[in-house]
Amino acid sequence: MGLARDEEASLTRQEALDFVEKHGVVLQAARGPAPSLAEFVAGERIRGSWWGHPKGQEIFRLSEAVIDSGQVLVCKLVDGKVTFVHRRLWPALVRLSPRFKRAELARIWSEHTSSGAHVQKRVAYPKWVPPDVLRQAESLTEREAEIQLAMLKRDEAWTR
Repeated sequence: MGLARDEEASLTRQEALDFVEKHGVVLQAARGPAPSLAEFVAGERIRGSWWGHPKGQEIFRLSEAVIDSGQVLVCKLVDGKVTFVHRRLWPALVRLSPRFKRAELARIWSEHTSSGAHVQKRVAYPKWVPPDVLRQAESLTEREAEIQLAMLKRDEAWTR
């Protein structure tokens, strides 16, 4: 899952973004059918919470950098877990949107309240989709979109 790298060196914001771009769909920290950014940063499988890992602060810093990049949709697309989808796959995601639950495609983020609590915010699909992505999605065939999002194949009905 892309864990091979120098475990001692800190990653840069660009390296974290490159990892997400390369894989297209990346889980923030969970295990599943897509690679994990947290495990890429750690350079190894994480047992237990990533917060307790020696690289927990770096994982947090790079997750925030990816989220703030403007190049990544943060949603709960894969198994209800925080998922990063690189902008290069947004047209395919829009093209195949009827195959997903609308809640899975909502853009999510957390905000700190004045009391210090975290509140999860969301923008429903398709309100977050930029006009250029809608145009690109219209030019894709379903098959082209399926190929781009093959790692998300859910059942045999996925390809027609």
